[in-house]
Amino acid sequence: MSSERPEHDTARPRRRSPAVVTSVAAAVLLAGGGGAYWAATAVGHDNGGTETSGAPGGTTDPPPLALDQSARSDGPPGIAPGEPDPRGPVYRSTGTFPAPPKTAPVYRVDGAVSSADVAKLAAALGVPGTPRLVGTDWKVGAAQDGSGPLLQVARQAPGTWTFTRFGSGGSDNCPRGKLCSTGGTASADGGRAVSERAAKAAAAPVLKALGESDAKLDAGRVMGSVRVVNADPKIGGLPTYGWTTGLQIGADGRLTGGSGPLKAPVKGAEYPLISASDALKRLNAPTAGAAGAGTGGCATMEPLTEHSAADTGSGTGTASAPPSGPCTPPGKAPGSRQVTVSHAELGLAVRLAGGRQILVPSWLFETRPAGAAGPATVTAPAVADRYLTKPEPSGGGNRPGGSDQTPTAYRADGRTLTLRITGRMCGRYGVRTTENKDTVRVALTAPTPKPGTVCPDIIGAVTQKVVLEQPLGSRQVVNAANGDPVPRM
Repeated sequence: MSSERPEHDTARPRRRSPAVVTSVAAAVLLAGGGGAYWAATAVGHDNGGTETSGAPGGTTDPPPLALDQSARSDGPPGIAPGEPDPRGPVYRSTGTFPAPPKTAPVYRVDGAVSSADVAKLAAALGVPGTPRLVGTDWKVGAAQDGSGPLLQVARQAPGTWTFTRFGSGGSDNCPRGKLCSTGGTASADGGRAVSERAAKAAAAPVLKALGESDAKLDAGRVMGSVRVVNADPKIGGLPTYGWTTGLQIGADGRLTGGSGPLKAPVKGAEYPLISASDALKRLNAPTAGAAGAGTGGCATMEPLTEHSAADTGSGTGTASAPPSGPCTPPGKAPGSRQVTVSHAELGLAVRLAGGRQILVPSWLFETRPAGAAGPATVTAPAVADRYLTKPEPSGGGNRPGGSDQTPTAYRADGRTLTLRITGRMCGRYGVRTTENKDTVRVALTAPTPKPGTVCPDIIGAVTQKVVLEQPLGSRQVVNAANGDPVPRM
């Protein structure tokens, strides 16, 4: 058994990337709680829509990759280069890792979702009706009283979709504006969940319509009488982490809910790769497990809950802190505990670049944290250091946590504005609103972790309320960081 320790990395000049072309953002929870948060945003190409090839033998390099949480770290004061951060875990391998290919591409999402794409998904879900464009979303089905099935798809890529079959297996008495925990019902229907095999069979037609028949399936989670099937597809022949389709199967074997991305990612530039051993050293590098830094992602995330806090009258709301997982014990940093890495494979993990999500070649490490119920996946970018750079500073206001927090949807009730916020699950977000007769601009302030606590590299979502000076009315809600309109929930 070997212990991987960080090595001193000679600094190289870093190239800055041009500003990312921004577009409408959207976020979605794996309906009813999948194994990981899925929060996706539309993305534009850093260089105006074209990327240079990074294939072996090419004469040009791929563009710099500006990840919001850089894989390279200078470390906190008091820790010498090459020494592990005592506040974070030390990952220890138990065997040999596979050799990577020389290069692998990033994948991006761009463009608009067509009516035909929505109709195909609606047919697979059994939702009757013709797609109609309502604001920034496609809608199919739908009764206003919530008594029938409804499919909503964000028109802008990645085409975040949500499906709810209200009234399946019980009443449709759901709290207004809330996701129901058991297939669209406010209480359990008393039935027994179907078997994993039956749930996977029920999910198969939808996954086929999405082009995800080869996805890795996990049907082990049960919520009351509902079984959840999470599907992690392969893209370009590589397994994915964070690009999940979640489907809920009721006790009667019917689909009761689901969500995921509809638009297929498009292959981008290819980047030279590092070995799994070198990526493991990145995880052990200073601040990799410290608050506010690092590149690892913990797979044992919990589903979104509708957290909100009343406004204090100053225009700033707060959101509840995320649940703790085995890699983030509540109230304190984990210390220098050792975590066993039993397996590694090259895949594509969802990462933030300029506040938007892309699929980046990454090593997916299977770990076994002490005290955890089962294995957890930790990811580390596999892109060579010389192509990783820090993002350009944003002029979008005070954002100490970087550009990894985004208001992704809203709903309004008089003066009360409820925001869904997607970002790193480090604590409470601050919200500042600026109002005029045409718009309400929303600026977010990233949470600052308490000293000695760990900020996990997990992208999740919370909702919170803020009270406006005047009712929203016909005014547009705008993300102050980039000027993009925020879609309605």
